Amino acid sequence: MQVYLAQPRGFCAGVVRAIEIVERALEKYGPPVYVRHEIVHNKYVVESLKAKGAIFVEDLSEVPPRAVTVFSAHGVARTVEEEAAARGLPVLNATCPLVTKVHNQGKRYMSKGRTLVLIGHAGHPEVEGTMGQVPGPVYLVQNVADVAALPLPLDTPMAYITQTTLSVDDTKDIISALQTRFTDLQGPDIRDICYATQNRQSAVRDLSRLVDLILVVGAANSSNSNRLREIGTEAGIPSYLIADGSELNPVWLKDAKAVGITAGASAPEVLVDDVIQALRRIGPVEVSVVPGREENIEFRLPAELVAG
Repeated sequence: MQVYLAQPRGFCAGVVRAIEIVERALEKYGPPVYVRHEIVHNKYVVESLKAKGAIFVEDLSEVPPRAVTVFSAHGVARTVEEEAAARGLPVLNATCPLVTKVHNQGKRYMSKGRTLVLIGHAGHPEVEGTMGQVPGPVYLVQNVADVAALPLPLDTPMAYITQTTLSVDDTKDIISALQTRFTDLQGPDIRDICYATQNRQSAVRDLSRLVDLILVVGAANSSNSNRLREIGTEAGIPSYLIADGSELNPVWLKDAKAVGITAGASAPEVLVDDVIQALRRIGPVEVSVVPGREENIEFRLPAELVAG
């Protein structure tokens, strides 16, 4: 069986930074370190950090007084920041810098008197954090129909921002609907869309031209991993989202001579290796990497962790 690996795949710079913040905090301050929400949406990563002494909570009320606390890569609302400050919790903020950039874009638009639209998925922690960071009402739209339903005059000064785990392709129809409906609309530069999301989606489209089956390694609650599976399906290739090799169903491989593998931005390479090993237990496998975009971006750690 020929196996093609998408390039790029797996961890992005924001995820690498978030995990390193927890690991360095554990080394510097000792366990336990409390993390609000899953640091990234991947069970393997979360369990690995738990084994080192991280404790994951959904509410700051679960954090003991003075305990070192990390905010996840998805970002948090101002109310969460204020609660942590009121309780005197020492906080390390692992919010992805690209998410923080979206927060700042939204604040700038609102400071100029514009009504803000956020393109994203309801209930996603990044969306909840972004809506809670911007001082004022934010209209969440998930599709073109939501744009048509906005209760706003057509000449309202408008602006939009987007959830970072959506790509240019994911948002283009909604942005087009906003441009059609509103006469005074501003939005961020298209280059501000998360590079990692766009690159991984483009890589899956390249992969779909080579294979009979696509396996996406990632968590069921990972937005960007689910989207990779959808893109494979939209290309007409049977595509499955699996957490690791234990979830590989041999029936899927019945007519597959070439299998493509990719991974969501929160899935470590060790899980891709695990899927390849699961394929090897079924039959001989030859692995090659599809040429794709190289990523060399690194985000700085918080100063208190760099200083040692």
